[in-house]
Amino acid sequence: MKSFRAFLFLGLSMGLMNCSLFHHQPAPCVPTVVKSPQTLKTADGLQYTIKTKGCGIQPMAGDAVKVHYTGKLTNDTVFDSSVKRNQPFEFKLGKHQVIKGWDEGIALLHVGDKATFVIPAELGYGQQSVGSIPANSTLIFDVELLDVKEGIRRWNTKGKDTVTTASGLKVIYLSDRKLPEFSPSKTDNMPVSGNKVKVHYTGFLLDGTSFDSSVERGQPFEFNLGQGMVIKGWDQGIALLHKGEKAELIIPYTLAYGERGHPGVIPPKATLIFDVELVDITK
Repeated sequence: MKSFRAFLFLGLSMGLMNCSLFHHQPAPCVPTVVKSPQTLKTADGLQYTIKTKGCGIQPMAGDAVKVHYTGKLTNDTVFDSSVKRNQPFEFKLGKHQVIKGWDEGIALLHVGDKATFVIPAELGYGQQSVGSIPANSTLIFDVELLDVKEGIRRWNTKGKDTVTTASGLKVIYLSDRKLPEFSPSKTDNMPVSGNKVKVHYTGFLLDGTSFDSSVERGQPFEFNLGQGMVIKGWDQGIALLHKGEKAELIIPYTLAYGERGHPGVIPPKATLIFDVELVDITK
């Protein structure tokens, strides 16, 4: 039903649902039927049973996934089915674009898996009724993970130069600091307070969830350094970079969003990780 699909893909237009996020053919995969499927339960109360085992990759937060599904109530009433429409459903995992039970459940699968989710109301629509779905409904979904398009991943920082400041900010330099333009002794191509800087970035939580990315938008972020326009960890960290330099900033909550966090996006007392590139400086 149209009302269900609109709520399933929270916050995005129906037009986006029809725009393909995939530009490649899925890798060959021969699924295997599970002879004795077991039902498992997560800490949040989601029950899942993998009935056919695929051989593809497992998605991570930020990946684009393509899924076929049929949704039912506990009385077997079907309220929606992408299979019936012959139109797989596409969304980005871990971005709150779908109900919590879907974000949690799809992350447990591999490409080619077929599974059944039993989603309690708290991970579905709670006390809200949606179309033919009554309030406080347990939802049952038969799902198949068809494809995954990998999103942005954290940079590999193994073995890279690391500096920890007195404030607790950790800067891991990805660029070769032996190059003249990135040498710690060279400061004329580093920004100072009041300069306008242009930065590409992707922000992650400690569990690897990406919560924001200028790279995905294709538009660097601009701000005036040292003017309190960004979190303290950014003002401090970007000032330690050279133009063109890449680094990973590991920012304690005291230099980020504090004890409260940013409701709906950043948890309380969250350490944040930013992969950044200082694209340009305007003195």
